[in-house]
Amino acid sequence: MAATAAPALAIAFWRNAIGAVLMGTPAIVGRRRDFGQLTARDYKWTALAAVALALHFACFITSLQLTSVAAATALVCLQAGWIALFNVLRGISVPPAVLAGLAAAFAGVLVISGFDLGLSQEALIGDVLAVAGGALAGVYTVAGGKARESMSTGTYTTLCYGACAVLLLALCAAFRQPVVGFPPAAWLGILAVTVVAQMLGHTVFNHLLAVISPLVVSMIILLEIPGAAILAAVFLHEQLPAGTYAGLALILAGLTVVVAGQGRFRRQAGQGARPVSPAPPALGGDEL
Repeated sequence: MAATAAPALAIAFWRNAIGAVLMGTPAIVGRRRDFGQLTARDYKWTALAAVALALHFACFITSLQLTSVAAATALVCLQAGWIALFNVLRGISVPPAVLAGLAAAFAGVLVISGFDLGLSQEALIGDVLAVAGGALAGVYTVAGGKARESMSTGTYTTLCYGACAVLLLALCAAFRQPVVGFPPAAWLGILAVTVVAQMLGHTVFNHLLAVISPLVVSMIILLEIPGAAILAAVFLHEQLPAGTYAGLALILAGLTVVVAGQGRFRRQAGQGARPVSPAPPALGGDEL
């Protein structure tokens, strides 16, 4: 998305609007009854997920245009750490290893922000937006997991993406960002982001919420940190200070400890058979 010549909110709007149509058409045709059986609880969690997702996109896509792709991706991947931190704030028991991993990951944030402050104020603002995007992704993940307890993938993604698109369209109007009139290359970029990130990223992870351990998916998500740094270096020719790479490594190591520590804790508690919290689905090929 960093290479797409269109406003950040417009990119987010179109990927969610197109995603809602692509997911909604077969869902409405094949499982129309599911929509009539939704409860107030389903709508509540889906609405919360949609609001968090819209704000996540607004923060994250904007951050990609202000700071480096590698830094923005690493900072937004803190969603796994935010979910663990939310558990701590809710009084849920967390093993010491997870707390140590959280400390390391957030220390990595300080390292990256310190070096970006030396580069420009714009890069620092991008870092702050990426961190906020990670926190919002954590909220979206938790809310989505609650909704997916009783909703099919098609039903949930249709409503969530659709509501998210409406919210993003309102944000485009509020900030006077156009949603049409882009050059052909920008439309191709939006289409690519929709297919790769929205359909093969978010939608697949939303399906995995119900069929696979969230810890396995969390570990896969973490591969985006080094992957984004490599792709940005190759295709966007990004060159970062050595200290920034140290911060990326610290975040990756800390989040790996968080995810692994949560896995061991759940197995020891006898909860490994049923996912307790959802896998982070808010990323998935978003960077380029």
